[in-house]
Amino acid sequence: MTANSWIQLALFLGALAALAKPLGSYMARVLEGKPCGLDRALGWCEWGVYRLAGVDPQQEMGWRTYAFAVMAFNLLGIAAIYLVLRLQGALPLNPQGLPGTTPDLAFNTAVSFASNTNWQSYGGETTLGYLAQMLGLTVQNFVSAATGIAVLAALIRGLVRRSATTIGNFWVDLVRSTLYILLPLSTVLAVALVSQGVIQNFDAYQTVELVEPVAVEGEPTTTQTLAMGPVASQLAIKQLGTNGGGFFNVNSAHPFENPTPLTNFLELLAILLIPAALCCTFGVMVGDVRQGWAVLAAMLVIFIPLTVGVMLAEQSGVPQYAGMGADDVASATQAGGNMEGKEVRFGIANSAIWASATTAASNGSVNSMHDSYTPLGGLIPMWLMQLGEVIFGGVGSGLYGMLMFAIIAVFIAGLMVGRTPEYLGKKIEAFEMKMASLVILIPSMFVLIGTAIAVVGPGLEYTVGEEVKGNLNNPGAHGFSEVLYALSSAGNNNGSAFAGLTANEPFYNILLGVAMFAARYWLIIPTLAIAGSLARKKYSPPSAGTLPTHQPLFVVMLVSTVLLVGALTFVPALALGPVVEHLQMISP
Repeated sequence: MTANSWIQLALFLGALAALAKPLGSYMARVLEGKPCGLDRALGWCEWGVYRLAGVDPQQEMGWRTYAFAVMAFNLLGIAAIYLVLRLQGALPLNPQGLPGTTPDLAFNTAVSFASNTNWQSYGGETTLGYLAQMLGLTVQNFVSAATGIAVLAALIRGLVRRSATTIGNFWVDLVRSTLYILLPLSTVLAVALVSQGVIQNFDAYQTVELVEPVAVEGEPTTTQTLAMGPVASQLAIKQLGTNGGGFFNVNSAHPFENPTPLTNFLELLAILLIPAALCCTFGVMVGDVRQGWAVLAAMLVIFIPLTVGVMLAEQSGVPQYAGMGADDVASATQAGGNMEGKEVRFGIANSAIWASATTAASNGSVNSMHDSYTPLGGLIPMWLMQLGEVIFGGVGSGLYGMLMFAIIAVFIAGLMVGRTPEYLGKKIEAFEMKMASLVILIPSMFVLIGTAIAVVGPGLEYTVGEEVKGNLNNPGAHGFSEVLYALSSAGNNNGSAFAGLTANEPFYNILLGVAMFAARYWLIIPTLAIAGSLARKKYSPPSAGTLPTHQPLFVVMLVSTVLLVGALTFVPALALGPVVEHLQMISP
């Protein structure tokens, strides 16, 4: 790795660490209902929403009522997006006159954005009008992220409260998270992005003259159509809310979404900003900031080496280039590394850091093509998703997923010393272990079973009229990796794609939609069940046999638990894809 690569990584991690503590403390005040500094400016809006919706902010909910509210709100959101997408052709703010989407694509997209996955089987600029982008997708970018924060807040209350029957009010958590956290941050970021050249308008697409003619499908052309639209407003929340769905098909590799090195840095920082800060929020809310730092440390212990691994894999390049005269023959590595599928203006370092950050978080935005990475360079982002999106993960969902691993880690520690395990003074018993196991196993089940179903036959070809076409643009191990990556992305609510896979057809739209729905909501319900169970328990003071959960030993146990589960679950599948492809690449 070059010195520049190390500098880029250090700047990114330094900025992340510097912002995590103040933002985390601020979010704790918001979730605890304390004054946060924006009450005078936005308080009228908060109370207006409560009155309009008929919500009593003082009335708290048990976990079942809380879960019902979450599901009812999100199912309503899915239905609303579906209708907007299907009726797009008759709606305003559609200057290109784009028609409504097909039923299967509308289902897939509705579930994708409501579940904070933002998987896109379509090209944004050729499929969706401005109203669909704003009313359908951008709104869900806000409320899906706020849902994750709300569920996390409920779980933390379950850990903190003693002999309680309630875990908060979902509607209050939803409104306060949106109004005081996501909206202000998104506004600041959107303004910063516009100042750097990210577009924000309602203009029709522009036709411009080319400097010199080019051939398109064998015919010379002298013009190019430039897509317009309200990009910055969606881009800001797409990154901050770990949503990731791009306004344009090539996402943050597009110059209208990511025009300068500064926008690249700000967007990259926004991906991990709230997930990292929520670890500090957790520490503040449980009354011991060391607990939050321990969880954040566990995330970084996994994230940093894997990020360096992607950078090294891409910098090493492809050995075969040496024999083609396109390389330093003596070293048998590409002089500049593997630049295929990457923007020259970002280079390998910024592309690799983004690939790791977007798959460690449940973000899925891209500024380079993961399908063009080396086999090991592509394996690491895929495995980061397969770990369960708990290395930072989605806004709220990443941390409550990591806390499920923490529960398992202390359970294992309890077995080692022969006593009932405890976490933050709450005994971890059979019910909590069953629910935590569901949270960990459900995504893995949908990833592996979905991949198996797809490669057996249904996911290998599709029919257009009477013509049969292949879903895979690449054969062998790489084609298998494309399918595995798609299911890993959907089954863990990430949303990025390896590409090379034709996913906009009924089989994949339905399969991936089901996986996204299950990975989001089948995990929220057992998480809330754990919150309710813990809230009812009394506090157990620590004793000599209690594992301190703020010390390096616990960090090691937590990291080991996450890696062990990921390794045992997915290494066999990875061996059939990127590992085989790597062996093929280095073979003489």
